[in-house]
Amino acid sequence: MSRLNVNIDHIATIRQARRTNEPNPVSAAVICELAGADGITTHLRSDRRHIQDYDLIALKQVVITHLNVEMAATDEMVEIATRIKPDVVTLVPERPQEITTEGGLDVASNQKTIRQCVKKLNDAGAFVSLFIDPDIEQIKAAGKMGAYQVEICTASYAQLNEHPGDATVRRTGEIEKELERIGYAARSAAKAGLKVSAGHGLTYRNVGAVARIPEVEEFNIGHNIIARAALVGLDRAVREMIEAIRIA
Repeated sequence: MSRLNVNIDHIATIRQARRTNEPNPVSAAVICELAGADGITTHLRSDRRHIQDYDLIALKQVVITHLNVEMAATDEMVEIATRIKPDVVTLVPERPQEITTEGGLDVASNQKTIRQCVKKLNDAGAFVSLFIDPDIEQIKAAGKMGAYQVEICTASYAQLNEHPGDATVRRTGEIEKELERIGYAARSAAKAGLKVSAGHGLTYRNVGAVARIPEVEEFNIGHNIIARAALVGLDRAVREMIEAIRIA
């Protein structure tokens, strides 16, 4: 069964909306772990729109499963990661005005920079994951970087699933094609010796099909869980996502 890492960024988003102390992402991380989450994921952005540096320090001290920190491949972020030493660092693209990450890292076009970042992080004792689109050229490039894992971006698949009532033949075919693309990328990454995770835009409704891809060992899911938690509580929301992955 695939593992679930819960991304707690949007707990911090709620806190930062009022620039106050609540809700506390560290408290959320504890609840997620007690509910059965296999790890905690968070994204330290250059604009600090949600997670702050002090959150990472506290999370490193408290998280007992494993801590995965997403960040851009910049000198500033690499320095922070080598100092705080999370268990996993996931390198992601980042654009200042984006609402959320808009796609995978272009490893193929930025091999020198990414290879240098990966080496520094590996030397500091962190496993490195590269967040990439399900594209064979990106998979091939990722296999040369010295990374431990790739996280396949499922954004296109998730967008195709946004309107479940629109189950036209065309849309169904597009969804199946995108699933095949993800599956092929996952198999290619595994053959290259990389561990495989997946995430971005996944929900309780659409995660099952991706969870049935044997090579996908791990999921990083945040927004849908936190949105559900606003209605039913975080413990229940995490348990429901674990069940959605398990029954796939």
